[in-house]
Amino acid sequence: MYQYTQFDKQFVQLRAQQFRDQLDRWQRGELTDEQLLPLRLQNGWYIQRYAPMARIAVPYGEISSTQLRMLARIARDYDKPTPELLAHAQATQDELQAAQPGLTLHAAPLQYGYGHFTTRTNVQFNWIPITKAADVMDLLASVGMHGIQTSGNTIRNITTEAYEGIAEDGIVDTRPFAEIARQWSTLHPEFAFLPRKFKIAFNGSAEDRAATGWYDIGVQALKNSAGEVGFTVKVGGGMGRTPIIGAVVREFLPWNQLLNFIEAVIRVYNGYGRRDNKWKARIKILVKAEGQQFIDAVEAEYKAIVEQDGAPHTITQAELDRVQANFVVPELKPANLPSSVKTDGQLYQRWLQQNVTGHRLPGMRAVTLSFKRVGFAPGDADADTMGALAQLADQFSAGEARLTHKQNLLLPWVFESDLPALYEAARKLGLAQPNIGLLTDMIACPGGDFCSLANARSLPIAAAITERYQDLDEVFDLGPIDLHMSGCINSCGHHHSGHIGILGVDKDGKEWYQITLGGADGTRLSGPALAGKVVGPSFTASEVPDVIEAVLTTFRALRKPGEFFIDALRRIGHDPFKDAANGARHPKQAQEEAITE
Repeated sequence: MYQYTQFDKQFVQLRAQQFRDQLDRWQRGELTDEQLLPLRLQNGWYIQRYAPMARIAVPYGEISSTQLRMLARIARDYDKPTPELLAHAQATQDELQAAQPGLTLHAAPLQYGYGHFTTRTNVQFNWIPITKAADVMDLLASVGMHGIQTSGNTIRNITTEAYEGIAEDGIVDTRPFAEIARQWSTLHPEFAFLPRKFKIAFNGSAEDRAATGWYDIGVQALKNSAGEVGFTVKVGGGMGRTPIIGAVVREFLPWNQLLNFIEAVIRVYNGYGRRDNKWKARIKILVKAEGQQFIDAVEAEYKAIVEQDGAPHTITQAELDRVQANFVVPELKPANLPSSVKTDGQLYQRWLQQNVTGHRLPGMRAVTLSFKRVGFAPGDADADTMGALAQLADQFSAGEARLTHKQNLLLPWVFESDLPALYEAARKLGLAQPNIGLLTDMIACPGGDFCSLANARSLPIAAAITERYQDLDEVFDLGPIDLHMSGCINSCGHHHSGHIGILGVDKDGKEWYQITLGGADGTRLSGPALAGKVVGPSFTASEVPDVIEAVLTTFRALRKPGEFFIDALRRIGHDPFKDAANGARHPKQAQEEAITE
């Protein structure tokens, strides 16, 4: 993983000191809440439904065991609500649950002392008091972590696919380019106040595992017929109220022109993006509205940058070499720990099939630890678990791990000979579920349990579905299925790209849920990025698990031997699945729905 230089370390530490000064002035009354707002947002501090939420950046998902231990310490020592605040929050949740019965068994008490892994390789804490924010930022800075630009209308945490540099189908390791872009964009004065937040993703493999079509800028690495490295650049992707797939604006951009071209794109957006309407401020709206004129404007701006400005951000070979040299392959040694695992057992074989993937280095494997299990929200890890993860990373993966787009954790440097011992250790932690890529490996945002923007809760629905599908034989029989869930139209749970998507909506102050089918994120399984289609009027919370079951029962009845869900859906068409979903409405709810619709 990337080794921070002394300059990098000093930069992060100085930023933490600056934030402490800002927070101290606010506490003394020298800054108003309104004046503090942009300052805390630029460092990743929100005020959510009940308490502050801290968002910590993990650039391109790479995280060390030292950093995991620090996150565990923060979860244990700082992610604590006051008893009064927790009681108020739980009472509010209880009132909501009483008003909308149906998932009572899944309305767990609000949790604290946790970190939450997001789809964009950030880590979030939900209960840290704002008065402790500077202390937390100092601790993060001590291990090279921060919350810089994880919020606000600026260029956010830059992501890649989790297998960069180790994938068997890798074309170019894009992590150095992502790091160069991160350094260039951090605190960039021209792009500190864009019309809206801005997200960039890189993918360096033949398969798009970074969902680049869904990003403001998606960068796909490739080589031309001469073997030269370049990028296909997509612009204008995004979810939210208006799901749009990014348009290709450059088929082949030479690698050294990456920053010049990105600057041209963002300059055009900064100049012409809507600032009068928050919901129309994303670059996707500008690209959709202007079409070819947008592309022409970017090319004109790019030409001016190159010919008039002298291409100031051309990446030199020396600069690329400098950054690449900081991506050090760690010293690799097998753990050689004993194990009592029966390697011919069904559970172990299933784990090998679902959670273990090939590696570019002979004798090595990449292993995904599943954060989708009963009793935990998708992507959640408590302090003890994060500390144990650090130990696993040290023992089996040279002290390194990676957060994934699917809210799991990947160990990138595992010796094949260590797989039985790693499986045994992960199983004891409850992280060896052989469900990666299957139905219960769902994506879900925190939803209305924590987020002030959410219209409905995601976590009780996720819990209900997880508990219903605990029979591994059944889950394996269903095969690969992407289930994505968002608590509101902001789409943090990427519901648009799910084979099955669930979206929380508000109707007359009550929680309802839309179901979509047929979305795709760009992977080989799903095909080109595509937004799913709504199956009909929304459903109550208590109906959702039955609706999912009805859709899957229809799939089992109509599939061909060996056919995956997404392929069957496209072959058959949506109508039988829509009929099954709507047929699963509870009688009383169906009558109420007919009236309200």
